[in-house]
Formats: sequence, C-alpha cells, structure tokens
Amino acid sequence: MGCIQYNDSAFRSLFPAYANTVLYPAAMVQAFWDTATAYVSNRKGGCYTGGMTVAQQTLALNQMTAHLLYLNGQIAAGNTPGVMTGATIDKISITLEPPPAPNAWQYWLQSTPYGQQLLALLQVVSAGGFYVTTSVPGQAGFRFGNGW
Repeated sequence: MGCIQYNDSAFRSLFPAYANTVLYPAAMVQAFWDTATAYVSNRKGGCYTGGMTVAQQTLALNQMTAHLLYLNGQIAAGNTPGVMTGATIDKISITLEPPPAPNAWQYWLQSTPYGQQLLALLQVVSAGGFYVTTSVPGQAGFRFGNGW
C-alpha cells in the first residue's frame, strides 16, 4: 500500500500563491500538509482512498494543504471567513451569514478558493457511491442466483 509523501516542488507549482519559500518555508508547508492528512488520508489503496486514484488523492491533499494555509493567513490577518450582512462601528458589532451549505464541512471548505476546489473534486469522485458484495453484481446492483 504505502503512503503519499509531501512533494514541495509539486505543491508550489500547483499553488503559486505559496511559491515564496521565505514567506512559506518548506518545513511550514510540510507541517500544514501533515495536518491535511487528518482530513484526507495519505494512505494508498483500500478503503482509505474513497474511490480516488493516487493522482486525485494527491491533488486532494495538496488542495487541503492550500486551504489550511489560506485560512491560517486569514486568521493571522484578523479576518473572519463569512458573508458580512451587517456591521456597527460604535461598540463594534459584525453580523456574518454563512453561505448556503448543507453542512458544516461544506461551509468550512467553501470559505477558501482551495477548499472550493477540493469540495468539487470530492463531489466528482464520490458520484455514484459504492457497492460492496462478495459475489458478482447483476443489473442495477442486485445479486441473482442461489441464496438470494
């Protein structure tokens, strides 16, 4: 099986916003990539891939890394992701409205351009779902023959 390893040059060529190695040292990006593996598995094959090819899984890991880096930058700059629907200057009050999302995972991914790319990839590779059986499926996923 094995694991997908972080590739610094491949990541930086995919995401030129993080090409500056002074602002984004390799060790820092690697740390965010390691964190990304908590959301997207870096283990190849089996049930870990969610139906993705190794190339898709690698892209998903890199997109999650860029998503986490982007959020970190937003937080460091004092920006809160969200759609502002109201603000008060005196006594500082801000009202945020989440974008339409069916769940917190999708809302969180929609908060950055890289998360949006990742969400699109995950939706494409998960289309159709999975069918698990010990025998050969028939038409429309039903088993035919003895025992059923």
